[in-house]
Amino acid sequence: MSPESKKLFNVLILGVSFMFIFTAFQTCGNIAQTVITNLNSTDFHGSGYTSMSIIYGVFSASNLFSPSVVAIVGPQLSMVVSGLFYRQVLFLIFLYIAVFIQPSTWSFYTASVFIGIAAAVLWTAQGNCLTVNSDENSIGRNSGVFWALLQSSLFFGNLYIYFAWQGKTYITESDRRTVFIALTVISLVGTVLFFLIRKQEDTKAPGEADSTNEIPGESSGSCINFYYYVFIERSVKLSFTKEILLLSVTTAYTGLELTFFSGVYGTCIGAVNRFGGDEKSLIGLSGIFIGVGEILGGGIFGLLSKNNRFGRNPVVMLGIIIHFIAFYLIFINMPNDAPIAPMEGTDGVAYMIPSKEVAMFCSFLLGLGDSCFNTQLLSILGFLYSEDSAPAFAIFKFVQSICAAVAYFYSNYFLLQWQLLIMVIVGFFGTITFFAVEWKAAALRARGSEYSSI
Repeated sequence: MSPESKKLFNVLILGVSFMFIFTAFQTCGNIAQTVITNLNSTDFHGSGYTSMSIIYGVFSASNLFSPSVVAIVGPQLSMVVSGLFYRQVLFLIFLYIAVFIQPSTWSFYTASVFIGIAAAVLWTAQGNCLTVNSDENSIGRNSGVFWALLQSSLFFGNLYIYFAWQGKTYITESDRRTVFIALTVISLVGTVLFFLIRKQEDTKAPGEADSTNEIPGESSGSCINFYYYVFIERSVKLSFTKEILLLSVTTAYTGLELTFFSGVYGTCIGAVNRFGGDEKSLIGLSGIFIGVGEILGGGIFGLLSKNNRFGRNPVVMLGIIIHFIAFYLIFINMPNDAPIAPMEGTDGVAYMIPSKEVAMFCSFLLGLGDSCFNTQLLSILGFLYSEDSAPAFAIFKFVQSICAAVAYFYSNYFLLQWQLLIMVIVGFFGTITFFAVEWKAAALRARGSEYSSI
């Protein structure tokens, strides 16, 4: 197998592995608040919103050390993913989903903390793996392919939810156990697939220095201290560059809308009694339509990126327009109290009688718009910081996850209209700041400069 074929193979395996793992995790996030609402009449008193806020809060803090973990184990962790630590990371995801089989409040929140730590290493390693297996010409394609495979996870788990929960107004203990046992097995399959990722050969000329492995001192402790110092130093320096600061606004928006489409919107749909008894199964159908939008966007923008002479800005512009349309339709279609409705749901009406068709169309738009932003952010980060991919992706996930944590926290209290307004404001400014970075990068590239020199 040629080096280029091996790189593409690694990207495909990375995407398929994430697809299985996040079939479990994203389906879990989509239905968590609905399931928990049905548990709150028992001794369990947790909140799905609070759990996700803990996950993303710990996730953001853990990004301070995740580049060091990736560096200590080496970039091959991202490609081979057969090291002990990575298996432990994925086991924690497996454990979090399994907690739902027989939940208790303390174990639920404890697992949320551990999954936040694990996710930081998982996503930093993913960004490193994607960058190492890409070059200037293939980063856009590989970002799109990975994103399309990852978001295929929204299809399979939610398809099961749609058929299994059809006509149900209450989720029984048997329903819950069946779903989460299946999701636990699926997450294990995704873990095993990581062993298929192939090791890259060293392409350095004989005698050429490898800065990644130049470590002063011989002891394990000095290695760890060196890596921690270097990567924290790089992360801090990158954090205060103009480009990262501008892209952080865009990244913040992706964190807010991630919270909305992956947790809040499904909860809103499941709370609308005027959907005539189909509201619980519609949560699964909504996830499917979000997945279709994500897959379509990731596939199209990945395939077209190589021949895209107009750059990334048109894709991001398309994404914000799509999201603004979705937000407006949600505003007039969904009751304002839907995100915080009790177990009995809400009989409220917004500016039209709630429509299932409009709700599903909005799900599709949310997924399509999200793919516009994330494929372009993955692409521009991999291009801008090919030499500092681990710190760059750690900063990206730090900002995204801390904003997601904040959004999950206020979702416990804010009515739908205020959540939509926050996303509109941050999305508008995030689009403008992305444009500024892409324009400067394109200008430097036209003069023959490398993106990484910005």
